[in-house]
Amino acid sequence: MNPVLEVLAFLGTLLYAYAEALVKLLLPAKRKTVRGELVLVTGAARGLGRATAREFARRQSRLVLWDVEAHGLKETAAECEELGATVHSFVVDCSKREEIYSAAEKVKKDIGDVSILVNNAGVIATADLLSTQDHQVEKTFEVNILAHIWTTRAFLPTMMNNNYGHIVTVASAAGHFVVPFMVAYCSSKFAAVGFHKALTDELSSLGKDGIKTTCLCPVFINTGFVKNPTMRLGKILEVDEVVKALMEGIVTNQKMVFVPSNQRFALLLERLLPERALNYIKKLTDVKFDAIIGHRSNQ
Repeated sequence: MNPVLEVLAFLGTLLYAYAEALVKLLLPAKRKTVRGELVLVTGAARGLGRATAREFARRQSRLVLWDVEAHGLKETAAECEELGATVHSFVVDCSKREEIYSAAEKVKKDIGDVSILVNNAGVIATADLLSTQDHQVEKTFEVNILAHIWTTRAFLPTMMNNNYGHIVTVASAAGHFVVPFMVAYCSSKFAAVGFHKALTDELSSLGKDGIKTTCLCPVFINTGFVKNPTMRLGKILEVDEVVKALMEGIVTNQKMVFVPSNQRFALLLERLLPERALNYIKKLTDVKFDAIIGHRSNQ
């Protein structure tokens, strides 16, 4: 194509995209129902995973719950059943690929096709890099990103055949902004955000527009996952407000859900402001939490 025509085509596309975005901003988003969908939630024994499972139960979804912790998983299943949901629970160690694939085969054979996959399982080691043990780094990546890949590889083929489904990546604000004493965790969450973006783009390239993707990126949540977090700017989130934002993102097919939403502005500032200004903002934010510092690991 002629370069001039290509520029004109780009400008036309740009104007159309802005007009489309404005219309979406002004009009109510189209919503879908999750009633009757078979939803698999990893890391369902406590915290965000349990709250997410409960919300799907309220919306009359059928549930498959995975977690390595049997007692908490049983409690979550009972709570969801009290809400009227059909629940199947599996004790699965999401750090082990073989367990993921084995449990996935059982789900497909005995229960049915998963149409909504919520990759929520996560672990963290809050310590400076040299105080973090090798096995903690490995576990962080095995659960926080590799498990996402294994579960998606297990359930995506049926979604592809049907051109229908939804893959939810529970990442973190730490997948966009770095925090000291969370080097392994931040790295794994940057990988999770990258996985979500790359998968979204690949599905689009393959023409699978019926498979939706959503990535959740919250700041600290009051679940005990991180011990005693505090911030001067902003607040520690309650799990219910995060689940509310996540479910809104799922039923309206949002690709990226930030909680709070002002993280989008912070991302823009990170690209526009010089390093000295960004460091000053970090000092103002004054993020703190319990962490092991200065204890050199013996591997």
